[in-house]
Amino acid sequence: MSMLTPSGMGGKYRVTGNSYPRMRPPRRRGRFVAALIAAVVVLGLFSWGALQLFHVFSGDSKDAKANAAPSHPSCSPAAAPVATGKPIALPKPTQVTMNVLNATTRGGLAKSTADQLAGRGFKVSKFGNAPDEYNAKITQSALIISGPAGEAAAREAGTQMVGSAVKIDPKRKGATVDVLIGNAFAKLATPTQAAEARVVAANPPAPKPTCSPKN
Repeated sequence: MSMLTPSGMGGKYRVTGNSYPRMRPPRRRGRFVAALIAAVVVLGLFSWGALQLFHVFSGDSKDAKANAAPSHPSCSPAAAPVATGKPIALPKPTQVTMNVLNATTRGGLAKSTADQLAGRGFKVSKFGNAPDEYNAKITQSALIISGPAGEAAAREAGTQMVGSAVKIDPKRKGATVDVLIGNAFAKLATPTQAAEARVVAANPPAPKPTCSPKN
C-alpha cells in the first residue's frame, strides 16, 4: 500500500505512481445551465410587463386610441322636413288654400272634413282620396304637406287637428297645402284646442343637430 493511500481504502482509490484520488464530487453543469435559462426567462417577462404598463399609463395603447371618444365632434343641422325653428306669422284661415285627402279606409271622410274646414273659413280647392304612397300609412290624425312657401299655411291648417304633423317638401312649389287625414283622426279640434295649437305652431322648435366625429 502506498503511503498516500488512506487506511481502509482500496480499489479505485488506490494511489499508484504520481496520481491521487479526487475527494469532491464532479460539478453538475446541467443544473447551472437550467438555472441560468430560468433567470433569463423571468427577466424577460418582467421587462415585457413593465413595457406594457408604460404604454397603458402613457396613453400610447392602440386600443385606448381606438376607443377614445372624439373631443371635437363635427355637427351639422339635421334635415328639417317639419320645422325651421324660426317664429312664423300664421295666416288667417281665409288665406289658406288646401286639398283635403282621405288616407284612411273610412269612406266619405274627405268630403265631411272638407265641409267642416270650409265652414271655419278655409279655402278648399279639392277633396278626395290620398295617393297610394300615403293610403292607410298615416298614423297621426293628419299629415299636412306643403312647400317652403306654404309652411305658414300648413301650420295654420295643422291647428285644426290635434296630433297632426307638418311636413315641408323643399321641392314643392306654391302655397297650397295638402291635408291628409290619418288613422287617428276622430274630429276637428275645438276652438280652444286650435287657439292653443296656434301658439305652438307659431314658434316651432329648432331642428336637432346631427353630430359625427371627425376622422
